[in-house]
Order: sequence, then structure tokens, then C-alpha cells
Amino acid sequence: MSKEPKIPFNRPFIAGKEMDYIARAVNENRRISGDGPFTQKCQTWLEETLGAKKALLTHSCTAALEMSALLCDIGPGDEVIMPSFTFVSTANAFVLRGGVPVFVDIRKDTLNMDEQLLRRAVTDKTKAIVPVHYAGTPCDMDTIMEIAREKGLRVIEDAAQGHLSTFGNKYLGTIGDLGCLSFHETKNIISGEGGALLINDPELAARAEIIWEKGTNRKRFFRGEVDKYTWVDIGSSYLPSDIVAAFLYAQLEMAEKIIAARRRLFDLYMDKLAELANNGKVRLPVIGEQGSYNGHIMYIITGSLDERTQLTGYLWEQGIKAVFHYVPLHSSPMGEKWCRVHGEMVQTDDVSERLLRLPLYYEMTDKDVVQVVDAVAAFYEKR
Repeated sequence: MSKEPKIPFNRPFIAGKEMDYIARAVNENRRISGDGPFTQKCQTWLEETLGAKKALLTHSCTAALEMSALLCDIGPGDEVIMPSFTFVSTANAFVLRGGVPVFVDIRKDTLNMDEQLLRRAVTDKTKAIVPVHYAGTPCDMDTIMEIAREKGLRVIEDAAQGHLSTFGNKYLGTIGDLGCLSFHETKNIISGEGGALLINDPELAARAEIIWEKGTNRKRFFRGEVDKYTWVDIGSSYLPSDIVAAFLYAQLEMAEKIIAARRRLFDLYMDKLAELANNGKVRLPVIGEQGSYNGHIMYIITGSLDERTQLTGYLWEQGIKAVFHYVPLHSSPMGEKWCRVHGEMVQTDDVSERLLRLPLYYEMTDKDVVQVVDAVAAFYEKR
């Protein structure tokens, strides 16, 4: 077998106009630092398409989460409720401010934070809830928002995987007070590295702009609202280069087409794997009835850790790269040091040992999907 798999786990898709737009940013606009013309185009697209009150491009979803922690005034001892089954940035952003992530278990069906555990997890130190829309499948945002409003808590959506998925008639990232998006090359819509903060509470918009601009009122200066700009708040350099924004804008122009193609591949997987699932060999994703999905991740849940390990190796032998996902944050060295757990992590611990992500990318063909499914089926036939 060659070192490079015949069917990789991911292959970043180039929409077509990325290099043209980058050249325009460099040669025509002569603006390659942050907050240039393409940054404005991307932010306008996000506001108009998603319905966000305000959008600010960031150099990563991690940056958007860090801005959220600042906007919510997270400080030493403040508790932030979130799942343990998520990427490290979800917790890191708040630990950096002295906050304490409080982990709750996930649901067995959607693998999202179990909203029924939230009320009991709230203490007098709780300041925010961070739902993570795993695999682009929406959390139960009605229940989460109801609890948050009842308890006076902020809601920060980690929608890194949820771009253009919906809950009800709203896009993920536009329901909570703040929403964080990712455009990392592993996501559906990409810019290599990149992200965005969606500000849905108008009261947070002005301060978000200041934090985004290193804690200065520079934007107000350029709008002619003040005669000079100065340091007025804490902040950092969260802007991406306009070269990154130029790349991203080419992707956003094709966003609906990209998502539609991924959804179709996801649906094909679900159809072809149905027999294995019906026979109890694997468990498939569950898509809730309250919203739409974006085809971000196709995963199966195997019978055990040993089975997953063997299946991963078998697929690799067939030239197919499949990968596991998160090591739960509560069991990590830093999770044990800086965070705490509410209740038991039964589903989190179970799923993290058995979940296997299968290849899914825009340029994948139906034949590729069938080849992956046939290889999975062959593995179970041999067992």
C-alpha cells in the first residue's frame, strides 16, 4: 500500500476564484492587512445570508471564542457550561480568562450537549452556556435559550462545524448572544485558517468591534466619529489578513453549492450503510427533526474501542483514511487541572472510544463512497 491513501479523509476544495481575488487584493486594492475590502465583503455576506446582527472575521474560530469570553466578562472563578466532547479551543478560550469550564454529558442520539442536564449544572458562579453543534447537527436551542434566559446566562454557540445548518428557521450561530464559526481547511467552507464571530445581541456590537481592533476605537476613528483613536478596552489582534478574506469570499460565493454536494454524499453514505446499521453492526448519525444539517461529518459508531482500532487499520490497508475524533476534555491533563465535571460522562466516554469518521469532501465521488462502504461491510463480514 502506498503512503498516501487512495481516498483521503479530507481534501480541501478550491472553488475557482480564490487566486483571482487574492491577486485583486494585492494588485488592485493594495490592501492586504486586516479589515480590507474583502473582509467587508465577507462580513456583509455573513450578515445578509445568515441574518446575524453583526459579523466580524477572525483569524480562527478559536479567536472568536476568545473574543466571546472577553465580551461576556468571564473572569477568575466564573463557570461556563459546555460538553467535554469538543475541541480544546471551546474550553481554552474561557480558561485563559480564569474561567472554569463545567462539563456535562452528551446525548446518545445527536452527540450534542444534553440540554436536560443544564439546570442542575447551573450554580451561582455560572455565567454562560456554550452549546457545540457537533457534526453540524443542531443542539436543542429552544431549551438551551429558555434555561439561559431563566437563569440570566449568556449563550455562546460554538458553531465551528455548523456553517449553514439550521435550527428551526435560524442558522446556527445566530440564535445565542454570540456565535463562533470556523473556516479551517477541514471545514465545509474554508480559508485555510479563519473564523468569524457573529454578534446577535446589539448591546455587544460596539465593544466587539473594539476588542477585535486590539482594544482601540480605531473603527470609530475611520468612520469620523472621533478625532483620534486610542486604547479604550482590553483586546487583541483578531483580524485576518485581507488575503485570507479574499480566499474566503470565493468560497462563500459557492457556499450553497458546496453544502448541497456534501449533504448529497452524506445521504448516500446513510443509504448505503443502512443495512449494516439495521443488522446492529454499526450506529449511524441521528439528524434531529428541528433543523437541517450541512453534511460536515459522516461517522459511524462501532461496537468497541478494539473494533474501531481494527476497522481503522483495515480501511487503511484498503487505501482509505478514517479517523477517530475527540479525546474527552475532562480526561485530559488540563481538563483535570482547570475544569470540573457535573454528573457522569457515560455517553461522552462511550462515544469517544467508538466513533470513527469516514472520508467526506466536496470532490468525493459516488464511487468513492461506495468503495468506503464496501470496505466497511467487508470488514464486518470477515468478523
